[in-house]
Amino acid sequence: VQLQASGGGLVQAGGSLRLSCAVSGRTVSTSVVGWFRQAPGKEREFVAVSKYSTGTRYADSVKDRFTISRDNAKNTVYLQMNSLKPEDTAVYYCASRINWIVSCCRSSDFASWGQGTQVTVSS
Repeated sequence: VQLQASGGGLVQAGGSLRLSCAVSGRTVSTSVVGWFRQAPGKEREFVAVSKYSTGTRYADSVKDRFTISRDNAKNTVYLQMNSLKPEDTAVYYCASRINWIVSCCRSSDFASWGQGTQVTVSS
């Protein structure tokens, strides 16, 4: 399985970005794809997850601002980030696992990872 994350950049507070995670070797509509982020000096933290084609889950810190979605034809998962805040600044990673687990999602739950994409939100 290979994951390719893209779409990061520099944006002012209140702005928007859309991250993409192109997946090969696994079908996004029948697997679990998550987004995590890691700020300097902090642990990697859960942001959002797409569960097969049936559901999503978000961290409280991003709920109502971020939206995770899939394009099954492109086998790609997106993270639309609106109303960005300086505290959203981090390297964002996408990750994949085959099956959903009720206790999802810790970074240790995922074995397949893409490279990170930097998101920087200026105040």
